Amino acid sequence: MKRWLAMLAVALAAGTSLAADAPALGPQSAPPAAGQSPAPGSAAAPAKDGAVASAAPPRVESIDILKQNQAERSRDQPGNNAPVWRKVVSGEANYSSLPYPESGVLIQPKAQYPGQPLPVTAGEAWRRFRNGPMISIGGWLILGVLAILAAMYFAKGPIKVHSPPTGRKIQRFTPVERFVHWTTAITFVLLALSGLCMMFGKFLLMPVIGHTLFGYLTYALKTIHNFVGPLFTVSIIVTFAIFVKDNFPIAADITWLAKLGGMFGKGHAPAGRFNAGEKLWFWGGVTLLGLAASGSGFVLDKLVPNLEYTRFLMQGANLLHITCTVLMMGFALGHIYLGTIGMQGAYKAMREGYVDDAWAREHHDIWYQEVVEGKVPRMRAPEHDGEPVPPPAPKTV
Repeated sequence: MKRWLAMLAVALAAGTSLAADAPALGPQSAPPAAGQSPAPGSAAAPAKDGAVASAAPPRVESIDILKQNQAERSRDQPGNNAPVWRKVVSGEANYSSLPYPESGVLIQPKAQYPGQPLPVTAGEAWRRFRNGPMISIGGWLILGVLAILAAMYFAKGPIKVHSPPTGRKIQRFTPVERFVHWTTAITFVLLALSGLCMMFGKFLLMPVIGHTLFGYLTYALKTIHNFVGPLFTVSIIVTFAIFVKDNFPIAADITWLAKLGGMFGKGHAPAGRFNAGEKLWFWGGVTLLGLAASGSGFVLDKLVPNLEYTRFLMQGANLLHITCTVLMMGFALGHIYLGTIGMQGAYKAMREGYVDDAWAREHHDIWYQEVVEGKVPRMRAPEHDGEPVPPPAPKTV
């Protein structure tokens, strides 16, 4: 970097001095002596047969030639540093004392990219794609999911239990399971809010609260994002280890998906401890997208050892991180809706750990039958210790 800065300073200084001292070029200029090559920048040179050969643009092959080209340009067009920047954007690696990959290349080279009318650098192409299609598609996706959930709530309301509560409680989640779940949920919400601010805040918040306040807010949220990210990764790994045994597909999942959880057809679809929708969220949202978002985030934070952090790698990791997190937020909104206001008794199950017999029998009848038969050991609520688990009653359609 010091080499480049020194080169730019020398070029500009040389241009100023040569512009003042060099004689003007024009028709009165003396032709080159016999056997001497034409001066760089000359329009034409006489050929041996008397014809005039077309002059090709001079190639910048050394610092001295670069200085001379820049000096001529500064004399003819003051303030025009095109020769220097043409060298900079050529993509050619130059000397740099910084111990990082691509430190000798100041700017990524230009190329013609899809959707770009003119050749642009790779960094500019990435910036336009991120701030254009990525932002637009991600924003509309999140707004679309919110609109669908709002329509479902106002059209059908929350999913209710048709049978009256029995007052007898079965433990659905142990204290360890609830602790891990809430750790994952809280860290995800912090990451989602801070990520949304960094992604959309420049367009939505900054015009309202101003540059200064937005700068402080974004810096604080970015710090939170970087420190909470590893904790989120650990929590989803522990979540996978605890809940994977109950999330393997079973035959009843096909029926659940065909009825879409009871939204189509008659009656509520059968389900084990977790239904097919929850299993899709576990495998696709938490495991696949969660780990992909975590891995790309570690790359962006440069936490992966022995990895060559090139510009292309960082740009790709950024796009992958945005894609995974936006999709995960869309899945999570549906999961949060059904776990709170969208299903009666679901939030209480995760908050307290116990569900009523009627709720378990209607929403997770296969799991409830396993509890009744003793295949799955479940504790009773403290006020019902010692009471036998009642036999399953027929579901109300």
